[in-house]
Amino acid sequence: MLPAETERLAAELGQLLLRKKTSITTAESCTGGGIAYALTATPGSSAYVDRGFVTYSNKAKQQLLGVKSATLLQFGAVSEQTVHEMAVGAQQAAGAGVAVAVSGIAGPGGGSEQKPVGTVWFAFAVDAHVVTTRWLFHGDRASIRAQAIDFALQQLILLLTVQTD
Repeated sequence: MLPAETERLAAELGQLLLRKKTSITTAESCTGGGIAYALTATPGSSAYVDRGFVTYSNKAKQQLLGVKSATLLQFGAVSEQTVHEMAVGAQQAAGAGVAVAVSGIAGPGGGSEQKPVGTVWFAFAVDAHVVTTRWLFHGDRASIRAQAIDFALQQLILLLTVQTD
């Protein structure tokens, strides 16, 4: 069962996607499919969700989304460059108008001074335009993941609302 706010955001995003006659795909690492789960919890979501990718390992990011090994070696899985490649790769693989990619450190371990626990990178691809952003969430693992899911839905709503038709 989803939190009420997540359900509301997913339903609102679904209505926007229907209105714009486009589809969405997800490329998720630290959220483990949570964004896709939220989207598909809305009745009628099969009209705009065809598939999503849970690419937790670097190998999966490379095989399923075409993330370059050089990108992962140079910048790491939790980076602007990686989520950009994840979003573009998912969008192409799914033939979707919209893609969201997320990669982060949900904890409790795995953080560093440069990338502390709670660091999450997002990429939002709308048609040929990609927007990336980094966010630092606070809390335990479940809280960081939940916040990342809601943030992704909110940002997609914002991007699709301001996008001109």
